[in-house]
Amino acid sequence: MSKRDYYEVLGVSREATEKEMKSAFRKAAKRLHPDVNSSPNAEDEFKELNEAYAVLSDSQKKQIYDRYGHAGLEGQGAGGMGGMDFTGFGLDDIFEQFFGGGFGGGGGRNPRRPRKGRDVGHELSISFEEAVHGTSKDIKVERVENCDRCHGQRAEPGTSPVRCTTCNGNGQVRTTRQTILGAMVQTQTCHTCQGTGESIPSPCMRCRGDGRVRQTRTLNVKIPAGIDTGNQIRLAGEGEAGSNGGPAGNLFVLVDVKPHKYFRRNELDVILEFDVNMVQAALGTKVTVPTMHGDEDVTIAPGTQPGSIIKLRHKGVPNVRNNDRLGDQLVVVNVTVPKTLTNDQKEILRSLAETLDEEARPHEPEEKGFFEAIRDIFN
Repeated sequence: MSKRDYYEVLGVSREATEKEMKSAFRKAAKRLHPDVNSSPNAEDEFKELNEAYAVLSDSQKKQIYDRYGHAGLEGQGAGGMGGMDFTGFGLDDIFEQFFGGGFGGGGGRNPRRPRKGRDVGHELSISFEEAVHGTSKDIKVERVENCDRCHGQRAEPGTSPVRCTTCNGNGQVRTTRQTILGAMVQTQTCHTCQGTGESIPSPCMRCRGDGRVRQTRTLNVKIPAGIDTGNQIRLAGEGEAGSNGGPAGNLFVLVDVKPHKYFRRNELDVILEFDVNMVQAALGTKVTVPTMHGDEDVTIAPGTQPGSIIKLRHKGVPNVRNNDRLGDQLVVVNVTVPKTLTNDQKEILRSLAETLDEEARPHEPEEKGFFEAIRDIFN
């Protein structure tokens, strides 16, 4: 079943601001959360809502989605509830806004649990030749990493965190609140230690007690032969650092292939239009045409018509998953007619015309041929 447009799921326009999307998500989440909605479809709709907001609230994923739609996000883990990072706005925030905090002894998410780092996206533009043959590229990626001074411990080297006196190291505080339903015990994240259960008397001077810093790194990416525009390369563990000992996220490199001056691509085949003059087409000749795998001698048969196609087997693009499989190169023959002629050339052509038995006449339409079909692909 096809996915709904994420903007439609949130109920906002494509021009909506971050604040408007966040507000729309809050309202919809309160309405759809299975704890307050008894509809049999509430859980699926709530997951769909979370998936939409997880993408549109992430500037990099939103950019990919706006450009390529759902297909551009395949393999990025956008779907489902696991691994999402709402930048501080998740289910606990909804309950705090709606009810004033978590319920009972559950206390919502545990801020001290290991959390996977965010995935990072990067767009990479390569040439047509590089896409066909494969290459490697150095890219600069800005990401969050564990602080190299305190190694993620948040405290200045030589010092240690201490137990939070507000929550006694629990990371949460419990309060009793009177409501129309009676007394309700609520568990909330400790505002002193932000749920960590620890306070930092001497925060690390480099990361200021956060445990992580933003860095720009140069990474080498290997581009497989046969890759095409819209394909992604996944570099496991090269995303942002996790927190509380969680694993790092992944880096997804979205490839864009620049158009070539002469060659075009149709799946694994390469299309090349090649000009010959009308004499060469009529009498036949041998020409040398370029391919992605070196020059190739090609025979133009006598009487070759405009739009004729010559297939050069295994001179196309390798399959990105199986390099042993190669497409073909299709040489489309264009017959050129000179725009200017000398007097001698005109006389020769007049003499030729007198010997030809073909007269100018209407041409009966034919069914669309392969050449027209190829043109439709690239127009």
